[in-house]
Amino acid sequence: MGSHMRSALIAATFALLLGSASFATPVLADDAKTDNVHGTFLVAPYTAVTVAAPTASIALKLHNYGEAPEPVTLSVGGVPTGWKVQFLGGGQPVGAAMAAPGESVDLTLRLDIPSDTKTQSADLVLHADGKATKAALPLSVKLGNDLPVNLSVKAELPSLSGSPTASYSYNLNVRNDSGKDVLVSLAATLPQGFQASFTKQYDQQEISSLPIKAGETQTVAMKLKLPDNVVAGNYDFEGKVSASGAEASTPLSLRLEGQPKLGLATPDGRLSGNAEAGKSTTVTFVVTNSGTAPATKVGLTAFPPSNWKVEFEPKTIDKIEPNGKTNVTATITPIDKAVAGDYMTTMQATTDGSSANVDYRVSVTTSTMWGIIGIIIIAIALLAVLGAVSRFGRR
Repeated sequence: MGSHMRSALIAATFALLLGSASFATPVLADDAKTDNVHGTFLVAPYTAVTVAAPTASIALKLHNYGEAPEPVTLSVGGVPTGWKVQFLGGGQPVGAAMAAPGESVDLTLRLDIPSDTKTQSADLVLHADGKATKAALPLSVKLGNDLPVNLSVKAELPSLSGSPTASYSYNLNVRNDSGKDVLVSLAATLPQGFQASFTKQYDQQEISSLPIKAGETQTVAMKLKLPDNVVAGNYDFEGKVSASGAEASTPLSLRLEGQPKLGLATPDGRLSGNAEAGKSTTVTFVVTNSGTAPATKVGLTAFPPSNWKVEFEPKTIDKIEPNGKTNVTATITPIDKAVAGDYMTTMQATTDGSSANVDYRVSVTTSTMWGIIGIIIIAIALLAVLGAVSRFGRR
């Protein structure tokens, strides 16, 4: 083998080894991932930002990757003359913070910038210092103009349907796509007679506005109250939000399916009458439908005293339209041996989804013939007593 060929073979082998090593490197890095990261760090989603005077807020986190917890002092370097900076935690000024292992603490850096400042940019360095921790976060800040407020709102389920007696609630996701926190007002454009109220999701307290941080989304529940006389049909309306001159809306709809509502009474409103033991008497009842859908196959039943008879004509009403009515006749027959007095009978009308009941009082009298027979029996008994007295008196 010549020297040139031997050199070429060595070069090719060396190149192959280098190629293999280069392919193996990403695998090793992938295996490592963040398992080898330890320490406490200040982190921010954006490290170069543009803000507007006089006030700006920047979201931060103090994250502990597997270290023993310790308090760290918070400070900022590179602050231009006239600028004021402070750390906020939970909305309050803080000078130190502590994160548990594997957890983070939410912080906010508040900037107060004079409107007449000559400094248009600043390279800040945020520090978190403890006994074992020396964390630093470079942050580049430039001055600019506020972007206009931008809102959006979207319903999770924009179309609902059901009966007029059901409850309806729409979950609205309200997003603040602005560069600053805003107070969002909540409203709705509704059909006549409808009312809307708003609550935070899973809360019962009614609200009319909601603070939303820049870039965040909040969910509110819009609850509808329908008028008592609402009729079946399709209703279209909107949920609306507004803040600082910006507005957004989302279309909503509700389909109400009609429901019958039965009523039962007599034509004159009286719910009492007379009857004679063993004899039939008739009473007229009026079945009404004040609902928003036809009442079909309306059945009439009664719950009288034991052994009484109550029959309806007709027994079933095929259909009663909304705001319609139908007369029925109830034939009531007390038992032959009924004692004189007042008796209660419950009358009932039923259809799918609705029913109506009334209690009808029946005053029972006994037959005149029985009264005559009773008088005769009493007279015979008196005559027998008088005869006995007269016969024994002569002795």
